[in-house]
Amino acid sequence: MARKRKLLLLGGTGEALRLARELDGHGRVECISSLAGRTGDPVLPPGRVRVGGFGGVPGLTTFLINEAIDLVLDATHPFAAQMANNAYRACAETSIPRAKLVRPPWAPSPGDRWTMMPSVTAAAIFLRFHPAQRIFLTLGRQEIGAFVPLGQAIADGAARNGGAKWFLSRMIDPPDDGGVPLPPGELVLGRGPFAPEAEKELMQKHGIDLLVTKNSGGAAGKIAAAAELRLPVLMIERPPLPPGEVLDSVGAALAWININAV
Repeated sequence: MARKRKLLLLGGTGEALRLARELDGHGRVECISSLAGRTGDPVLPPGRVRVGGFGGVPGLTTFLINEAIDLVLDATHPFAAQMANNAYRACAETSIPRAKLVRPPWAPSPGDRWTMMPSVTAAAIFLRFHPAQRIFLTLGRQEIGAFVPLGQAIADGAARNGGAKWFLSRMIDPPDDGGVPLPPGELVLGRGPFAPEAEKELMQKHGIDLLVTKNSGGAAGKIAAAAELRLPVLMIERPPLPPGEVLDSVGAALAWININAV
C-alpha cells in the first residue's frame, strides 16, 4: 500500500475544523492540524494536533522537512498575516505545494454606514475625531491597547465632539494579568458565532453607537445587527495575502487536497 500523503493543516478557524473532520479517515491523506494556542480550551480537531508556534520561517521549514510533509493548507484567520507569509516562504524554500483557504470578506449592503480602515491603529486615531462615545470593540485581546488612551477626555480641538470614550470589549479569553490593558468600559467574553438578534440586544442594552470590527467574513450577526440599528461601523480591511492559490470554501480545499494527494 502506498504511503499516505502528509498534510499540514494550519488551523484555528471553523473552516479548518470542518476540513479536519472531513479528512478524518481519508484513504490517501494523513492530516496534522496545527493550532497557534492563543485561545484557551480550543475545540480540537480529530487526528494528530500540535499546538504552539513554529519559530518563524526557519522553524516551520525544519518541521516540514523532519515530518516529510507533502502538502500545506493554510486555513488560519484572514488576519493571521505573519503565519500566512511564513507558510508561503517555508513552502517556497521546500518546494511543497501550498494553498490558502480564506472565507469571503463581508461586503456592505445599500444603506450600511461603513468606514473602511487600513488598520486597528488607524481606527483608534479616527475615533479621536468621531462623536461616538459608546463603542463596541470586537477585535481580540492583542489589539485593543490602541483604544486605551481614548478613555480619557482629549483636551484639544480634535475632540470637541467627543470627550471620554466608553468601550464594550469582547474577546474569547480574558487578557493575561500584566498584559495589554483594557480600554475603560466593560469586558464580555464569548465565542461566536453570535445570532443577529442576540447582537442587537447586546448593543441596545449598552447603548452602543459605533461598532469597530475586522472584516473577518463568515457569520455576520454583529454586521446584521449594526445595519438594523443604523449604527456606523469602522471596518478594518484585511491584510494582503501572499502569492499563491486561494480557496474560498471547505469544498474547494478538499478538491485541492484530493488533486494533489496522488
